[in-house]
Amino acid sequence: MSVMRTKTVEQAIQETEEPEHQLKKDLSGLDLTVFGVGVIIGTGIFVLTGEAAQESAGPAVAISFVLAAIACGLAGLCYAEFASTVPVAGSAYTFSYVGIGELVAWIIGWDLILELLIGAATVSVGWSQYLSVLLETIGWELPTSIASAEDGVFNLPAAIIVLILTAVLVTGIRVSSRLNAIIVTIKLAVVLFVIVAGLFFVKASNYTPFIPPTKPAEGESGLSATLIQTIFGSGPASFGISGILAAAALVFFAYIGFDVVATAAEETKKPQRDVPRGILGSLLLCTILYVAVSLVVVGMQKYSELDPKAPLATAFRDVGHPLFADIITVGALAGLTTVIMVLMLGQSRVAFAMSRDGLLPKKLGAVHPKFGTPYRITIIVGVIVAILAGLLPLSALAEMVNIGTLFAFALVSISTLVLRRTRPDLDRAFRVKALPVVAVLAVVFCVVLMLFLEVATWLRFLAWMALGFAIYFGYGKRHSRLAREGRQKIDA
Repeated sequence: MSVMRTKTVEQAIQETEEPEHQLKKDLSGLDLTVFGVGVIIGTGIFVLTGEAAQESAGPAVAISFVLAAIACGLAGLCYAEFASTVPVAGSAYTFSYVGIGELVAWIIGWDLILELLIGAATVSVGWSQYLSVLLETIGWELPTSIASAEDGVFNLPAAIIVLILTAVLVTGIRVSSRLNAIIVTIKLAVVLFVIVAGLFFVKASNYTPFIPPTKPAEGESGLSATLIQTIFGSGPASFGISGILAAAALVFFAYIGFDVVATAAEETKKPQRDVPRGILGSLLLCTILYVAVSLVVVGMQKYSELDPKAPLATAFRDVGHPLFADIITVGALAGLTTVIMVLMLGQSRVAFAMSRDGLLPKKLGAVHPKFGTPYRITIIVGVIVAILAGLLPLSALAEMVNIGTLFAFALVSISTLVLRRTRPDLDRAFRVKALPVVAVLAVVFCVVLMLFLEVATWLRFLAWMALGFAIYFGYGKRHSRLAREGRQKIDA
């Protein structure tokens, strides 16, 4: 039995019509765009801008956002073509199964499980921190024992928000979509408020120098060094061109999530048309907002003085407007809520697709008879995320989200190119022009950004992949649907 066996596009689509695994088609192109915006705008825009500007890029952090967006945009084009051709739950996992083969699909699925679980848990902890800040402004203070796993015993608010959102996801994709739309409207209003109000406090002197002179990075060696440092024995330096690239690798986290739009392709009324619109539309809108916000915040406050944990709120406090800072805190709280929900949505759909293919136990992929959602998987995902968020400080593991996503983007780009060559006959509602160039550039951009991640992150990622290989060869290889069908043909 070959580990590189592939399923056909026709087979993948046919499996979505099986009654026990059929999801409801309730989403439109606008719903998908809002989902994309809901998951993209969160930690990145409210937190990472300050850290990237202060430590790596200076005012040129806006360029870093553009570079990260280019990497995402190139991969997004490949996602859009693949999702319009194979409108099936699972995103990169399903695309790799069709384009390259089962083992690569498992690697991607296993990778996405880590990315989305850790991502959702990490954002939940951030949500809890913002809630504590908001409660303190009105005179309430949560006991440390239940407000933080790092300083106390259990992060209760983080666990509670996860379980509430799990219930929302179980009750149906339409309910989830409506809640997401409401919250996205709130946080977009706050982001636009930041841009407009911040313009009144911008000082031209804060933009000089726009690209600060290069200086050697300090205190980075061993596992804390980036891979490119380890390979070449020096740098990258802070600031300058190298600093802009390092910041791009960091703020890439701000764009993570647009690929989750592709996981909802199977629940979309007209996926061939609407999935590409959702992916590319949400990416374009968020890129514009990110660049605008980054230019405003470094214009309001000297990049060296930015607060790396809460740059937007702190910038308004420092110019004498604490009320504006409180408004931003509310927006951040709303923003993180939708990020948690959409990440868990994506995780449940990836695991659902893997279960339907037999790489995970098939019973896990059962669809609720009333709500039309993969309720067992969703509940399991929610419980795991709640436990992780409640018990663990996840800052170190959170760095793995970037490397996992970049790896997935690269493989999807390759898979799109392979499928174009092996199945040129397929009806592609969305076709990428000059696909070979786009796919190759996407892979190059992803690999370059991966080189700027820490060695420790690479080692943890490789360890997780090794565990995934063990599970695949111990269970998935023998139990997959394609393996069973192959044995049935031999017996016949």
